[in-house]
Amino acid sequence: MSLLHITHRDTAAGPVLHVAGDLDYERAPALRRQVAGLALRPDQCLVVDLSGLEFCDSTGITALLAARQHALAAGAGIALSSVPANTLRVLRVVGLDRVFTIREG
Repeated sequence: MSLLHITHRDTAAGPVLHVAGDLDYERAPALRRQVAGLALRPDQCLVVDLSGLEFCDSTGITALLAARQHALAAGAGIALSSVPANTLRVLRVVGLDRVFTIREG
């Protein structure tokens, strides 16, 4: 198991969170806390860059859904970027590829 590392940077379009490591039961609350601390505006889009993601369980998926809810509550958008193939497969199987905007990179 890999530790979870989340880095945050602001862009003109909105915040970008880079998630690396394992997004699992133990570590998903860290993503929830990071997202909860973001002040989003309606003209912004939160981008969650998953290029460094090594593993994601159902708790991690739930944390991504919570991030979506946070963004929508602020009137902002959300996009998942550079989703690893195994996680993308899970998102497709459960239909979340139609819920999230998914960007190649």
